[in-house]
Amino acid sequence: MKPLIVANWKLNPSSQKEVKHLFGAIKKNAKNKNVEVVICPPFVYLPMLRGMVLGAQNVFWEDKGAFTGEVSVPMLKDLKIAYVILGHSERRQYFHETDELVNKKIKKALAAGLVPIFCIGETAEENQAGQKSQVLERQITEGLKGISKEKAKNVAIAYEPVWAIGTGKNCSANETMSAALLIRKIIAGIYGRELADNIKILYGGSVNSANASMYIKESGVNGFLVGGSSLIADEFIGIIKQAVDNK
Repeated sequence: MKPLIVANWKLNPSSQKEVKHLFGAIKKNAKNKNVEVVICPPFVYLPMLRGMVLGAQNVFWEDKGAFTGEVSVPMLKDLKIAYVILGHSERRQYFHETDELVNKKIKKALAAGLVPIFCIGETAEENQAGQKSQVLERQITEGLKGISKEKAKNVAIAYEPVWAIGTGKNCSANETMSAALLIRKIIAGIYGRELADNIKILYGGSVNSANASMYIKESGVNGFLVGGSSLIADEFIGIIKQAVDNK
């Protein structure tokens, strides 16, 4: 299975000049037919980037209307955007997005042919309380509610333990493998073994060029959702190389 490496730039960089420099450096060094690399910049930069697969960091569940500040699926399609990150922990935490809301967005994205990068993961409190299994099962079940097996084939699931995002406290290989196996078990219960075996599972949470190979070799994940390290061209290129060399 070809690795999928997604750069989530979040609310960065702060100028077009920085964006052009970062994007140019990644584009120059990320050409490899054995990996799918997706760049997800802030919405305002999407029209100015060309020559790589692009994704959005969010999307609204209606096509048009009086929804100030939102961006629709047709707008993304018009810009030839291929992927969209949905259910990210920061959207859940700061913007109070619920599983039901994430489900509406996933349905809208799939209907238009966008590939949702469906984010799930437990908080530090949930992890310490031994609730990881319940949290992941709830998020997956509710997030994919009403979505057919045929549509679900086009979803990539990103496991991002909230306590590891941007903290430097990356999840261990064993714990990540346990989460990946649990995710496949939940998917198998909904859609069957074949889809569970073939769905792409990404890891997100303080990924860097030093630990990327460990996750690919030992954890059974199929790629990464990369935050801070995707803003450093050399670091991001290193992650891509590790994913290709160790798949």
